[in-house]
Amino acid sequence: MSHLVQTMAYVGATPWHGLGNQLESNQPLEAWAEAAGMNWRIEETDVMYRIGSHDLDPIHSFPEQKVLFRSDTKKPLSTVSKRYQVVQPAEILEFYRDLTEVGGYQLETAGVLKEGRKLWALARTGQSTSIAGVDEVRGYLLLATACDGTLATTAQFTSVRVVCNNTLQIALGRNRGAVKVPHRSQFDPRAVKEELGIAISSWDGFMVRMHELAARKVSQAESERFFQRLFTYSWATPESEGPTKVNERGMKSVLNLFDGNGRGATLESAAGTAWGLVNSVTEYVDHRQRARNPGNRLDSAWFGAGAVLKQRAWDAALELVA
Repeated sequence: MSHLVQTMAYVGATPWHGLGNQLESNQPLEAWAEAAGMNWRIEETDVMYRIGSHDLDPIHSFPEQKVLFRSDTKKPLSTVSKRYQVVQPAEILEFYRDLTEVGGYQLETAGVLKEGRKLWALARTGQSTSIAGVDEVRGYLLLATACDGTLATTAQFTSVRVVCNNTLQIALGRNRGAVKVPHRSQFDPRAVKEELGIAISSWDGFMVRMHELAARKVSQAESERFFQRLFTYSWATPESEGPTKVNERGMKSVLNLFDGNGRGATLESAAGTAWGLVNSVTEYVDHRQRARNPGNRLDSAWFGAGAVLKQRAWDAALELVA
């Protein structure tokens, strides 16, 4: 496929990237696995190599490494060490079984990126708040993993601003709101949920911060400094300051969004406020930033450079209300 999203399922409105198979609400996990393209397993085999270019040359094994491949298509996914612990597509969905059956969570999207190298599911937690009465933000729980070395198995509380579908990770500190299990360790869903149970308080703190940001008015000069800081990149090293470069296109785009052209930018909560600064950046990353295709944009917004930029914007905004 031309985009990174291989297959995906969703309930409700069509996702902002316009991809996926729509499901009715309250479907069993088996239906989700089918619609999301997650009804296969990650298999493994020894790494083999041939010395020489002829078919009759002997084949040798390399016992320190193994090849991961899809059980359905037999396509290779990655080469990893023997110690690598695989997390299956079914485990990603199964993680939500008790949360959806008795915990009040609702699965909203699940899918496969990069032909199976990355997998995720996203469920609404039922938590929400309205800033200034009309700007609704909902809480979600994202579980994602990868088998190509790009992502630990990560359970991450995140938020979605309803008016524009902007996403933002919920994290008050460096590790709050997220649990990451490296692939050298066995994924234990119960242990992850126990740790997340402590982190659920992150939503309460996050909600307080959102209201504080919405109450903090910013001047034109402050907004320009804010975006200048985010879109200035430095190649400094411990030994030297290094050159800097400003992403003029990106800075101009977020300034335009902040100045009333973004979705929800004219709401009382966002117009001329620190909350508006944050959402100008999240809208830029989720909807406006250049990307080869919608799949690349989703991958960046949730797991890559876009997620990093959004976190930097959140941290910088919190400094304004410190």
